[in-house]
Amino acid sequence: MAVPPAKEDKDLPLIPFQIVDGPSQRLYVLAFYIALNAWRLYDYFTLVHDDIESLWLFLKWAAIDGVFIYGLPGLRIPWLEWSPTTVTVLFLFHALIDGLLMFRIPIPFEAWLVAMTKILYDRELSVSERRVKPGDILRNASVILGKQTIHILPEGSAMLNPTRKSFCLDHSRPSVNLPLQINQTSPILIEILRIDLETNVNETLTISAKQARALKKQADKGYGRDDVATPRYLHIPIKRTGLYRLSKVVDDSKLEVQRTLSDTLVVDCPRASVKATTADRCKGELSDFALEVVGVPPLRVRYSRTHNGEDRGFSFQTVQPPDLVSPLTRQKPSGVLVSLSQPDVSWARLQRIQLPLNESLNTVGSWMYSIDEVHDACGNAANYSHQYDDGETIGSKAKHLEQIFSVHERPKARLNTPNSQCILKVARGRSTRLPVHIDLAGHEQADTPYALNYTFTAREKLPANGEHSTDARLEALTLETVGDLPIVHEPGLYTLRTVSSRFCSGQVMEPATCLVVNPPQPDLKVSAESIEDKCAGSSVGLRVALDLTGTPPFTVIYEEEDGDTGKVGTRSIHVDGLRHHFELRPREAGLYHYRFKSVGDSVYHDKPLSGADMVLEQDVKPPASAHLVDGAPGSQVCIEEPMSFGVRLQGMGPWVLEYEVVHGGRRRKTESKNITTDMYTIDLGRLMEGGEYTLALMSVKDSMNCKIFLKEQATIHVRQQRPRASFGSLKSSRSTSILEGQRISLPLRLTGQAPWRVRYLNRNDSSASSVTDIKLARQNDVIEVRQQGVYELLEVRDAICPGTVDPEENTFSVQWIPRPQLKLVEGAFFEHVDGTHVKKDVCEGDEDAVEIGLSGTPPYHVKYQQRLKPDRGSTSLSNKEFTAGLGAAAIRMDTSQPGTAEYKFSELGDYLYDHDARRHTYVTVKQRIHARPSARFSLPGKTYRYCKEEVAGDEVIPLILQGQPPFHLEVGIKHHSSGKPEVVRIPNIETTHYDFRIPHHVLALGHHVVSVRKIRDGHGCERKADVQAPTVAVQVADLPSISPLEARTDYCVGDRIAYTLSGTPPFQVSYTFEGIARRATSTTTSFRRIAEKPGNFTITGITDGASDCNAHAEITRIIHEMPSVKLSKGKETVVDIHEGGTAELLFEFGGTPPFEYTYTRSATTGKGRRPEILETKHEVSHEDKQSIRTSVEGIYEVVAIRDRYCSFSSHPPDGGRSRKLLTL
Repeated sequence: MAVPPAKEDKDLPLIPFQIVDGPSQRLYVLAFYIALNAWRLYDYFTLVHDDIESLWLFLKWAAIDGVFIYGLPGLRIPWLEWSPTTVTVLFLFHALIDGLLMFRIPIPFEAWLVAMTKILYDRELSVSERRVKPGDILRNASVILGKQTIHILPEGSAMLNPTRKSFCLDHSRPSVNLPLQINQTSPILIEILRIDLETNVNETLTISAKQARALKKQADKGYGRDDVATPRYLHIPIKRTGLYRLSKVVDDSKLEVQRTLSDTLVVDCPRASVKATTADRCKGELSDFALEVVGVPPLRVRYSRTHNGEDRGFSFQTVQPPDLVSPLTRQKPSGVLVSLSQPDVSWARLQRIQLPLNESLNTVGSWMYSIDEVHDACGNAANYSHQYDDGETIGSKAKHLEQIFSVHERPKARLNTPNSQCILKVARGRSTRLPVHIDLAGHEQADTPYALNYTFTAREKLPANGEHSTDARLEALTLETVGDLPIVHEPGLYTLRTVSSRFCSGQVMEPATCLVVNPPQPDLKVSAESIEDKCAGSSVGLRVALDLTGTPPFTVIYEEEDGDTGKVGTRSIHVDGLRHHFELRPREAGLYHYRFKSVGDSVYHDKPLSGADMVLEQDVKPPASAHLVDGAPGSQVCIEEPMSFGVRLQGMGPWVLEYEVVHGGRRRKTESKNITTDMYTIDLGRLMEGGEYTLALMSVKDSMNCKIFLKEQATIHVRQQRPRASFGSLKSSRSTSILEGQRISLPLRLTGQAPWRVRYLNRNDSSASSVTDIKLARQNDVIEVRQQGVYELLEVRDAICPGTVDPEENTFSVQWIPRPQLKLVEGAFFEHVDGTHVKKDVCEGDEDAVEIGLSGTPPYHVKYQQRLKPDRGSTSLSNKEFTAGLGAAAIRMDTSQPGTAEYKFSELGDYLYDHDARRHTYVTVKQRIHARPSARFSLPGKTYRYCKEEVAGDEVIPLILQGQPPFHLEVGIKHHSSGKPEVVRIPNIETTHYDFRIPHHVLALGHHVVSVRKIRDGHGCERKADVQAPTVAVQVADLPSISPLEARTDYCVGDRIAYTLSGTPPFQVSYTFEGIARRATSTTTSFRRIAEKPGNFTITGITDGASDCNAHAEITRIIHEMPSVKLSKGKETVVDIHEGGTAELLFEFGGTPPFEYTYTRSATTGKGRRPEILETKHEVSHEDKQSIRTSVEGIYEVVAIRDRYCSFSSHPPDGGRSRKLLTL
């Protein structure tokens, strides 16, 4: 890989980028340049005009600019590495600026700014008091209207459906648009020939000139006006089927247009549907259904298959009648499809064809055949699939487009046996179920019920070969479920023949044959011998042998009867073979009888047994023995508690029992004699010492004097002490304080063996369920409590022993810390209304507060809602909060708006407790705030102007008062020459509208200012006027005057009418124009308006700024309309003529005759190019209209017009051109 050469040092910046990056270096250069220019401007503004100083400053700044500009490229900063030429140009530009500034050479910035403003915003007031552009009036495009273009037309052409597009109609497309291509023509008449497809009758469709122009206008959209060479497409609406041919086209020059013959078919859209059939099929059957296709043959239909929602591909099929002869089947059909001499379009008629589909269905499940699309011979298509590009189908299709088959599995039946030989053994007179297994590959439940046929031959009729006899009978039955097995009663041979489900027939698999037999009933033979004891010399039991016949396994039931007590017990023996041995050894001595009651095998159950051979008898004298009753080893007992053990004795009494007790290394042997009962109790007494005790049985001897040694023993663990319970302490105390509802763990001290059960109660709880019983697992466990009170321990018991409660430490006191509370200082309130505290009314803006008292654990957190319902406007609600460190707080009342204020203390919390809405009591405070009265002038700021001679009596100034009457008002009147105002006091004003009459003695010639100083209402609320409050003025002045600057009375639209004014600005000039009285304001001593439209302009009066005195006048000027001319009715028209024809130029004038006008003829050029003027003509007309005929091609337009009073030209004279223009 090639390594690029390193940059030379001369190409790197002087200051490396590792120190200062490129953008930062450019920023520092810009900041330095701005600082230099600030210094330059400072020298300019502090310069005292002196030639020597100016020369010195010029040289100074030229040198600084030279060093900066020529030195900057040496830093090699990116984007600032200028060429020597650029550096020199920049230096000369800065030197020029230095000369202009330091020698104070004036630069006409102000004149340039005024000229620029004039160019960008040139507006003047017109006689209609609207600001208008003089240029819009002087260059009025509506004065000269119209342009006529004359073309010599080329030959045009027309063709119907040039792209041979296919068209069809159906309910969703009731009409189609046939494209008619026209080239360089504007048709006014179109005739189309239609041949009916059903009757072969033809008719002519005519499109009138109005319809043709509308179609042409629609076709011209999107094309330029000068683009006439591009063909246009007229879209002709068609609502009926048929064969269409363009018959005739006439253009706007009344000439027939050349046309290309071609036929276009409009047919019914193709469609397809499925001929419905049954939906259930069996595996391996054919689909056997048909598709019905409707359209113009030959037709192509595409259908798809899916299996359980999985795509299985698609197929195309082409269908047509066998005898079809159609021009559409040709490889390249020509444009003309039929001959008008013999119009036969029967091949294009709609035909209905059925396409049968027979496909093998070899897979079980849901098969769906779906029609996707169908095409006719014309190329029309109906697409029913609506798929995305990736093949995903959008929505579902109509039912007539789909055929769904449910393909079912064929059932298979066999006998469910572990081997090929099926033999069922059944008790005589009983029935059994044939083990038939039906297999449908997981579809068993869906295809029920099942029909089953089998043959049967009775056992006695079976031939020697074991096959069915010739007279075997055929049986049929129905199975509702797979587990519903057939029931048979007779012994014999059963063979499955056929099986079928609800939908399909199946096949019988092997094994299919089963033999049902009745085996013999079971029987029992009993034999026994005595078991002798060598010591006692007597029988201790029997050894029994059982011989059985039947079908194993066997169950033998016998009874055991104790002859001494008469107690009878039932026993059972399970025997797997035909012989069995067992022993009968009773534990108690006595006479015993054994009766065998019944025997059963795998076929027969509980066959009764009888006879003397079924009864056994023995007199048993078992050897002596002894056993502890409930003497589990390792027992634990409490200290000082009595302990005893029960011993069961066996053998012949009386007995002698020998036992010993071992404790602490000491043994104590005891022998109990002459025990006559078989139950004996060994009493150990109270165990006063803790530790381990062992009781061992050593020997037993009965009346036979046979001594039997014993090994059985029991161990007793005696506790050293009893369990004990007491309360522990929290912070060296058995009392505590908690928050209300808080859970606290009271410590316990427990001794003994876990677990413990403790009972305790709350002395403050008097309910019957106050005693609590809990189970504890740890010695230092706790009791969880929530309620306050004194808790007392009542009882304790560990896993073994009851215990005691320490009387000194059996109680624990729990107290709740008090919750915070809020109270109001009652002395500050006026009254209580419905639980609400109401404070005394105040005036708007007065200071007021409410004091509250708090109790609890500081600091306190209080939230309250402030609801202000002003007299005007909507109610406002705001949530506020504050934190108080002490038990008292003051809340400032909001009196900024008149109305009703309500304060609702909604939440209260302190250092320990958060707010609890269930325990909080809401406190509400209300107060009424009265609005301060106000007084204002009905027309603030108005200057009441009076003429000098009209000052005679009091003048009226209307005032509006707000508040509660009566009012007391102070008004100040100050003259401009006086420093102290005159004060007028008006008491007891009972209304809110008051007309203040200025006393005559306070008015003098000149300017007066009238202001409201103070007002007070009936609530006692007072308002002093603000220094910036609105005032009114009274002015007394002399009459103004107006004079015209020109003596002429006739003006044209666009001229300026000017007057001079005398008096005190601003002036109000009254005039009428178009019969409407208007008023205009002028702030200078001149009044000028541009004539915007024609009419009579009359000055009727003038008022100056000193007063409202009006000086009457009558100065009238007549404004005439600009002359106008219209060519071709004022429109831009194009007239197409053929070679040798003529066209009319019609000029229509507006104004006062006579009229002089100039028009030109220009060459027709392409779009975007200025047309060349070929000819200019001047004409005079004494009438309002003039017509001129011409046969020369070109663009005709008027450029100038003059009437009796005014003139207008759209093309100003240009002396530098060779053509001569009209000069008006």
